[in-house]
Amino acid sequence: MTETTLTEQEIARIREALKEVYDPEIGISVVDLGLVRKIEEVDGEIQITMILTAPFCPLAGLILEQARAAAQAVTEKPVKVVQGMERWHPSMMEGEARQRLGFGYR
Repeated sequence: MTETTLTEQEIARIREALKEVYDPEIGISVVDLGLVRKIEEVDGEIQITMILTAPFCPLAGLILEQARAAAQAVTEKPVKVVQGMERWHPSMMEGEARQRLGFGYR
């Protein structure tokens, strides 16, 4: 497995595209929820590691595929989205999303 470095612009473009992917039950983007854990290039393909708000989310396949399609729309490299095993916690959310869900700021 060979890891290469994506430019900051490429990562920013992919993150921006992923802001259009929403958790359908919560109505907040996967980026704002803190579900996107890593964006990297491995063996010539973009690999995005994501977690979900619940370990056995029934919509996991849908969310991961929407994320793959959104990222694929802004890069010519193949995109793969993998589900990470890290547990999600509300502290991972962006400030505005935390406030919207009533968690406030820390």
